Amino acid sequence: MNRRNTIKFLAALPLFAQYGYTDLFRAMSEIQTRKIPSSGESIPIVGLGTWQTFDVGSSASARTPLQEVLKLLVEQGGMVVDSSPMYGSSESVVGDLATELKVTERLFMATKVWTSGKQSGISQMNRSMNRMRKRPIDLMQIHNLQDWKTHMKTLQAWKEEGKLRYTGITHYLESAYGRLEDIMKAYPIDFVQLNYSIVSRESERRLLPLAKEKGIAILTNRPYEGGSLFRKTRGQALPGLAKDLDCSSWGQFFLKYILSHEAVTCAIPGTSKAKHLIDNLGAGKGPMPNASQRKKMVSLVNNL
Repeated sequence: MNRRNTIKFLAALPLFAQYGYTDLFRAMSEIQTRKIPSSGESIPIVGLGTWQTFDVGSSASARTPLQEVLKLLVEQGGMVVDSSPMYGSSESVVGDLATELKVTERLFMATKVWTSGKQSGISQMNRSMNRMRKRPIDLMQIHNLQDWKTHMKTLQAWKEEGKLRYTGITHYLESAYGRLEDIMKAYPIDFVQLNYSIVSRESERRLLPLAKEKGIAILTNRPYEGGSLFRKTRGQALPGLAKDLDCSSWGQFFLKYILSHEAVTCAIPGTSKAKHLIDNLGAGKGPMPNASQRKKMVSLVNNL
């Protein structure tokens, strides 16, 4: 075992004590990365969402497990953390914990503007960067397209001024895909965040191919359909195909379907539990399904 692998082995030993052999050896492997088309910068293909899970206020006891989640994210090769002023105290919790762990500069921090009016947007974005304790912020997104024409001008100006590194837009409803498509065609944005899962595949028809064509990075939200996919598979054994893909859980099975699409840059499942984070990151390692396997995955889930 070379020096690099020895260091990774020793770093993974705590996982062995908690989670067993499977996660120990998976933790030693490298999480895959993909390039942000507009810059060529690489980011890991699995990140961390903070909707609900990080909205815990100042409670020390509630923050402790979240600190472990952020610590493990970085230790196991993750980087992307996505938040929003809509998510209660999540921005502040991320910023405080990252500062305490001294990992702020190792994280790719994304947040959003979620208000109307130019000055209100400027004030909110400044507040978000103060809460997350990172300037420039890595990615600023227009949340659910709220007052997007106004904020787009500010985002483009701020990128030129170096106040943020990347610009983006978001939505979580298929009914907004037409507007997303129009903006993707008309504006030089860096990222689009949208909903995508093994049962919500409408984005495969137009938006994902368009992102590939236009050189736009894709973040995907709602990979587990708000937990309904786990309810659907409760008590169901993993199919044989899961073994071929090195999946040890349904969560990894669902994520690998998303990650195997070439237009997807990073999936951002949310969690407040270290064990679930390790499982999520595991989906970014090992083989990805090919076109034939993707079809089989959809059929398997549809027939449960």
